[in-house]
Amino acid sequence: MTRIILSGAFGKMGKAITSCVGSREDCEIAVGVDVATGNSDFPLYHSFKEISEDVTADVIVDFSHPSALNDLLEYAISKKLPAVIATTGLNNQQIPLIKAASESIPVFFSANMSVGVSLISELAKKAAKILQNDFDIEIVEMHHNQKIDAPSGTALMLADSISEVLNDEPFYEFDRHSKRMKRNKNEIGIHSVRGGTVVGEHEIIFAGNDEVIKISHSAFSKQLFAVGAVNAGIFLVGKEPGFYSMKDLINSI
Repeated sequence: MTRIILSGAFGKMGKAITSCVGSREDCEIAVGVDVATGNSDFPLYHSFKEISEDVTADVIVDFSHPSALNDLLEYAISKKLPAVIATTGLNNQQIPLIKAASESIPVFFSANMSVGVSLISELAKKAAKILQNDFDIEIVEMHHNQKIDAPSGTALMLADSISEVLNDEPFYEFDRHSKRMKRNKNEIGIHSVRGGTVVGEHEIIFAGNDEVIKISHSAFSKQLFAVGAVNAGIFLVGKEPGFYSMKDLINSI
């Protein structure tokens, strides 16, 4: 039985993970961590610094807020606990902290916990490797009107994946409307749409001469991300310190 510390227990994803865990027999939530208050079937703490010494757990699953990262990593390292980091909106200074922590503990980091998104990332990388600069690359992402960060972490992850295989290093264009100039050949345009209750849609567009190739993924429920995060947590238990991703999880199946 895998015992989980759930960070961001009262958020939308935290509730989805609670529901997911409740339907399984191979894991349980040991405690929750959240600045908010509410009713739960497990003990709740407002910060990692408050967690009782009596708490026993096997892994941390984090769907909270970037501001919680430092305390989470400090706690995970001190307790030698694996950590699944699924929070989006992290800044460029926080990613190195996660990688540094992976030298001491197993860390699973992904901007998207969907197997389907991992698949389209690999497909887009394959397409970019073949098409190179003969095609212009644009990424369009759409989410609900309550999402704070833009572009989505998944859109950036897709762009990074594509960039790895391009012969010429691209730059990301987020604000084309403020410029009066032709499109640069080495740019990847990234566009954000916010509205309604859209869970998540991502489309990669390869636009060439007389043809357009599109690779897309649509999420209709947060539950698929919850399942992915819980599976990642179970996968991480017992692993050696290191930096793990969805590719490692998929290859283990």
